[in-house]
Amino acid sequence: MVTLNYKHVDAQIIGKEHGLNVEKEFDNHKGDIERIIKDLNQRKDKQGQWLQWMNLGYNEETVWYVKEYAAQVKGKYENILVLGIGGSALGGIAVTEALLKPYWNLLSPEQRNGMPRIFFLDNIDPDQITGLLDMLDLRKTLVNVITKSGSTAETMSQYMIVKARLEQQLGDAYRNNIVATTDQKTGILRQLADQEGYKTFVVPDDVGGRFSVFSAVGLLPFALVGIDIEDMMNGVKDMDLELKNTDIHNNIAAQNALIHYLMDTKKDKNLSVMMPYSSRLKYVSDWYTQLWAESLGKEENLKGKKVHIGPTPIKALGATDQHSQIQLYNEGPNNKLINFIRVEEFDKTLEIPKIFEYTGIGYLGGKTINQLINAEADSTRVALSDYKRPTVTISIPKITPYNVAQLLYMFEVQTAIAGELYNINTFNQPGVEQAKNYTYALMGRAGYEESAKVLEEKMAVI
Repeated sequence: MVTLNYKHVDAQIIGKEHGLNVEKEFDNHKGDIERIIKDLNQRKDKQGQWLQWMNLGYNEETVWYVKEYAAQVKGKYENILVLGIGGSALGGIAVTEALLKPYWNLLSPEQRNGMPRIFFLDNIDPDQITGLLDMLDLRKTLVNVITKSGSTAETMSQYMIVKARLEQQLGDAYRNNIVATTDQKTGILRQLADQEGYKTFVVPDDVGGRFSVFSAVGLLPFALVGIDIEDMMNGVKDMDLELKNTDIHNNIAAQNALIHYLMDTKKDKNLSVMMPYSSRLKYVSDWYTQLWAESLGKEENLKGKKVHIGPTPIKALGATDQHSQIQLYNEGPNNKLINFIRVEEFDKTLEIPKIFEYTGIGYLGGKTINQLINAEADSTRVALSDYKRPTVTISIPKITPYNVAQLLYMFEVQTAIAGELYNINTFNQPGVEQAKNYTYALMGRAGYEESAKVLEEKMAVI
C-alpha cells in the first residue's frame, strides 16, 4: 500500500514557527474530517455533484468493453496517437510513462512484446504537430480523439487535421483508424462519431477531465499498449476502501489534505511542490499540477465570498532538481510544502563498478544507483528540515499498475477533501472557461460575436 510520512512537518522537528503539532491538529479536526468523508461518500451517487470519479474503480463494464476492443485491434497498428489536452492527456501520459518500459517508443516491436508505440498530442504547437504527423505512418496508426464536449478547440483542430490526412491516404477505410472517447449522447464529437461510424467509448457524466484517468479516457490507451487495467482497478478499489475510513489517524488522503490546508492557512506555505524520486513518475507531477491548480484555485467560496485562495503546485524531479531548485527551497522564502514520492523497490538494480578507488569518487564503487537515489531523497529531506522547511514523504512499494493507481486515486481524494476544507467548489473551473470563450470569439465561432467585439476593444487598449 501507499504510505505517508508526515514527521517532517511536525513542530518537534522543524520548530513551532514553521511546523504543526500534527497529532493535536488531527484531534482538533477529527470531527470535520469525519463529516467531510461521510458527506463525499453520500454525495458521490447524486447527479450534479461531480463525484462519479469515486465510483470508476468499480465499473467492470467499462473495463470489459475496453479489454474486448484492445484484443480486437491487437497487432493491427504500429502506433497509438492520442489527441487530447488537460485531463484528457495528462493522466494518460503520467501512467504510460510510469508503467511502460523506459524509452518505449524507441524499442523494437520485439522489445515491446508486439505492442504499439504511443504518442500524445497535448498541445497545438504547429511545429510539434507537423513533425509528429510527418514521422508517423498514419495508415498504421490508431487515433484516439478524447473530448467530452466535442467542442474543445485544441483537440478538435488536431482531429480535423489528422482526419483529413487519414482520409487522403486511406479513403473511406480511414474510419477504422479513429476511435472517439466522448459524451454518451450529446456534443459535436458524438454527432460526428455517429455520423462517420467511429468506434466510441464514453466519458461518464459528472466526471471532470482532471478526475477522468480511471474512465475510458485513460483505460483505453492503457489497454491498447498492454497495461494491466484490471490490476489498476484493484488498486483503486483497495485504496477507496482505505480512504472511506472516517478516522483521520487512519486515512492518508485526509492527513495530507489537512496538512496542506493548515500549512497554507496557518503557516503561509501556499506552494505545494511534488517531487518524485523516480524518472518514471516524473509526469505524475504534471498530472498533480492540473488536479491541484484547477480544483483548488478559486475566486469565491461556496458562500459567494471573494477569497482568491488555492495553494500553487510546482513540478520537480529528484534527484535532478536538487541541482536546480533545492537552493531556493532551503534558503529562499519558507513558503513551500514539499511532497517527496519515494519508490521502495525499483525494477532494476544497477551496481556502480569498483573503479577509481584511489580517487575521491572511489567510495561509490560497489554501491548501487538504487541506494544512491534513495540516499539523495533522505539527505534532501533532512537538509530541508535543518532549514526548518516542511516535507511529507509518500512511499510506494514498487512501480506497478496496482500501486500507481493507488497513488493517483489517493491524490484525487486528497484534493476533494482539501476543497471541502477550503469551503470551495472543487469541481468547477470558471477561470479556464473565460479564456476558452475568448478563444472561441477570436476564432470566429458562431454565437460569440459580441464577445469578439468586446475582446477586440480590450486588446486594442492593452
